[in-house]
Amino acid sequence: MSKLKLVIIGGDAAGMSAASKVRRENPGYEIVVFEKSGFTSYSACGIPYFISGKVGTYEELIVRSPEEFIKKYKIDVKLFHEVIEVDTKNNRVLVRNLEDKTQFWESYEQLLIATGGKSFCPEVEKREADGIFGVQSLKGGIRLDNFIKKNKPKTSVIVGGGYIGLEMAEALIIKGLKVTLINLTAEIMNTLDPDMGKIINNAMTNLGVKIYVNEALSHFEAKDNMVTAVVTDKKTIKTDLVILGMGTSPNTAFLKNSKINLTEKGAIKVNRQQRTNIKNVWAAGDCAMTYNLVSKKPFYIALGTVANKTGLVAGTNIVGKDARFPGVVATAVCKICVYEVARTGLLEKELGNLGIDYVQAIIKTKSRAHYYPNAKDIYVKLLAEKRTGKLLGGQIIGEEGAAKRIDVLATALTNKLTLQNIIDLDLSYAPPFSPVWDPVQTAARKLINDI
Repeated sequence: MSKLKLVIIGGDAAGMSAASKVRRENPGYEIVVFEKSGFTSYSACGIPYFISGKVGTYEELIVRSPEEFIKKYKIDVKLFHEVIEVDTKNNRVLVRNLEDKTQFWESYEQLLIATGGKSFCPEVEKREADGIFGVQSLKGGIRLDNFIKKNKPKTSVIVGGGYIGLEMAEALIIKGLKVTLINLTAEIMNTLDPDMGKIINNAMTNLGVKIYVNEALSHFEAKDNMVTAVVTDKKTIKTDLVILGMGTSPNTAFLKNSKINLTEKGAIKVNRQQRTNIKNVWAAGDCAMTYNLVSKKPFYIALGTVANKTGLVAGTNIVGKDARFPGVVATAVCKICVYEVARTGLLEKELGNLGIDYVQAIIKTKSRAHYYPNAKDIYVKLLAEKRTGKLLGGQIIGEEGAAKRIDVLATALTNKLTLQNIIDLDLSYAPPFSPVWDPVQTAARKLINDI
């Protein structure tokens, strides 16, 4: 096999999935990975549970250490090295050693960009003050944990009500902090429809979270470079700690002059093979676009599942095989204390923008047989095409046993099933696990009457 050189920018899920695949397929490949932090292959999704203490140490979140990649897989992982420029004309990248501040050019035959995403925050006053944290990286999670241990904050403000916001609300409640959440729109969780988001608002309020909606972040206040308040367009909220939960943006600013095609928001445009517009340059994970199987359009979503899968596809193609990433239906789950939240497919506003004639229904039922102990309320919302009954989206909120039911709907979406197909599914039943009609089937039965 030919001796080729692969340079990978980013040493987490997508980058190391690709590196491992290339190494398995071609032992002769020279593989160099530049990672600006001190960690590789870790679970960013586990960071809130490390903060809460449910996961004892950050080391438990690491799947494979840099040393393992170097010694066992012969992958040259260079930690604390940040790529600051990509020269696609001359097939090289400019690298900064963050320890000794030196810079050098590294050549490549194949290049994979897997730089992931970063916590979004507008350029507002005092953005860089101590006590303001994004939790997209393990380094950020460790910094937050150290801050809490050292400063023992009593109050916190979460800016943004998405997945990270909810999961960090749980972590901070467990740590004993008072939690306030501010959100730009009327309901938190904009990946749900507003009627389902309202249920989450009420649930979080019941947990003691103070929620302010329809408020925009203006700036932060700080004293001696330590955050003291969050200022919105309506009020000032004193706080000891701020968590940024306004979503994820692609970490691609260094590609500005690379001639690699980006979207307006900075995501790298790729095809189903994870190829960019530049020969021998690939991209995967939270820095790149992907494809929505329901809307049949490219879109951006930052999920660990997508990062791992697209990295594997990129690695397969880099060694000359043919693999294609089919796309996703945007399935995601999260948890805040006893409440579980799940979604898949499209929202009502997205269906409206696409001009799709649809019907929708929400049902409230029980997670188990009504007579079985600890049966809990569960809400299921389904969206379907009016003419055909084809499923278009689903959302679920409840307590134990709620969230993973979304996998039934994700499977249905992927296979283009109709409401009748869902009703006909031979799903498992026993009183400890479900009513005789599973909640997703109950919702389908209600909605099919509107087709």
